[in-house]
Amino acid sequence: MNKQWILSKFPVGEIKEGDLVYQESEIPELNEGEILIKNIYLSLDPANRGWMSGQKSYVDAMNIGDIMRGGTIGVVEETNNNDFKKGDIVNAMGGWQQFCVSNGKGVRKIPLDTGFPLDSFMSIFGMTGMTAYFGLLDITKPQEGETLVVSAAAGAVGSIVSQIGKIKGCRVIGIAGSQEKCDWLVNDLGIDGSINYKTDNLRGKLKELCPKGIDIYFENVGGPITDAVLSRMNIGSRISLCGLISAYNAESIAPGPAWGNLLVKRINLKGFIVFDYIKRYLEAYQDLSNWVRDGKIKYKNDIVPGLENASHAIKKLFSGENNGKLIVQIADL
Repeated sequence: MNKQWILSKFPVGEIKEGDLVYQESEIPELNEGEILIKNIYLSLDPANRGWMSGQKSYVDAMNIGDIMRGGTIGVVEETNNNDFKKGDIVNAMGGWQQFCVSNGKGVRKIPLDTGFPLDSFMSIFGMTGMTAYFGLLDITKPQEGETLVVSAAAGAVGSIVSQIGKIKGCRVIGIAGSQEKCDWLVNDLGIDGSINYKTDNLRGKLKELCPKGIDIYFENVGGPITDAVLSRMNIGSRISLCGLISAYNAESIAPGPAWGNLLVKRINLKGFIVFDYIKRYLEAYQDLSNWVRDGKIKYKNDIVPGLENASHAIKKLFSGENNGKLIVQIADL
């Protein structure tokens, strides 16, 4: 039997009890070309909330009754596919379930001889690290001496972006939601300054910490934070639009920031989806693995045990309670 989380209702506002239902179903027999994967780790991401909306985005909309969509790391248990053998460790969109059946499309093998823990391929060497790497380097092309501001800077993506910014010689200012997170950014990750958006005067602190303005903004949040940052951006500055988590649980469209600043200051804003860079993942892995080995990048994973806890754990993303990349451990390897 296979335990699964099923989308029962399209959430209105925050994810509530009953929007997802935990159930059991039989594991189907494999057809020719298919593999059976036992999921070990499940990635919890802000994108999960968008997928639950019933609206098509960069992927097809989910329907009521679907297995909740999610990225996984697992081990091949059975195979009818010549490209995979039993015992292969793989990354897939395996969903919120103990086992998944795949035809192999989009399934990537994870090497076992890297010296890194397996859960790192769900964070720094997974979609999280790829998002930070390409979202900063490919979209904004940071130059030494420039000022980079990162929202949700203590989050899984934001913390890696902040450290890559330092590697590239930027002055890095991080915005986070608690003093503990702000202290971690400055004292542990070595960025140049931090702002607690819940207690600090955001516009005043941006003026103090970015006296020469802002050259690059890595956007994870949206809303009033974006509005404040835009007011300090320089002519010809760049924005990498990664996410807008402040709006994901909104029941209506909130007023937008002062986009007129994009026009007046000739700001270059570009949105991106990490899947656009699949063919370049090895490039990112080589740089990220070297930086981790050299101690230039630190990362944290917040691992929640038990698939049954997934629907409660995902709420931590929107309350800011997660401490690093949020992962559910479904099983042992």
